[in-house]
Amino acid sequence: MAGKRGLIMGVANDKSIGWAIAKHCADAGADIAMTYQGDALKKRVEPLAASVGSDMVLPCDVTDEASMDALFQTIKEKWGKLDFLLHAVGFSDKNELRGRYVDNTTAGNFAQSMVISAYSFTDAVRRAEPLMTDGGSCVTLTYYGAEKVMPHYNVMGAVKAALEASVKYLAMDCGPNGVRVNALSAGPMKTLAASGIGDFRYIMKWNELNSPLRRNVTQDDVGRSGLFLLSDLSSGVTGENLHVDAGYHVVGMKAEDAPDIDVVTGRK
Repeated sequence: MAGKRGLIMGVANDKSIGWAIAKHCADAGADIAMTYQGDALKKRVEPLAASVGSDMVLPCDVTDEASMDALFQTIKEKWGKLDFLLHAVGFSDKNELRGRYVDNTTAGNFAQSMVISAYSFTDAVRRAEPLMTDGGSCVTLTYYGAEKVMPHYNVMGAVKAALEASVKYLAMDCGPNGVRVNALSAGPMKTLAASGIGDFRYIMKWNELNSPLRRNVTQDDVGRSGLFLLSDLSSGVTGENLHVDAGYHVVGMKAEDAPDIDVVTGRK
């Protein structure tokens, strides 16, 4: 990745999947810029960027067109081009990530979640593509709850399904210009975003006991896979949804040797 320059959008803290990927890219020689929204996140992101030698920490509100314009204009002025984009942006009202989807989904949060978590990737790719004059790679983060029903994932399941469909259409549109577009579907991890999902400890334990590798994935697992998708190592890969979930997505039923676990505590 030496000589490559990439924009990392949506890192919240050092437990973020986006940060795991960003760090692996930086360790491989890439220069990175990172975004934040609000002073609280700025205080978290700046030290992370500094730890990998980056002083490009830029404000961005993906719901504000002027903010998006300013972000990509700054990238253009400072770098002139872009080689990769990582979209790690997602949001939903955590009160709607509980109970029944049919009862607990409002029009306002549905629309807001869709704009922030799904449309913002299309918007970012649209702005990044002209800067990828030598081709490039765009990656977003998704979750298995877009494909199959997961407890309390609710509106985010619908939103991530839209995001995954967008990846395919973006890959088709951007391919002739040498720009690849993919998604990375990580297994459950203890991140800020995951903390808002009801019964998340149960989901973590279930994945650990029933995935083929009999474990949950680590930051290094997703970091290395993200590096693969953003680098030339995946030069022939586009329109793909890469599962990094210890193989859980291939499982059809509870493992024969997996013990029962408590729904509330997530314990055996």
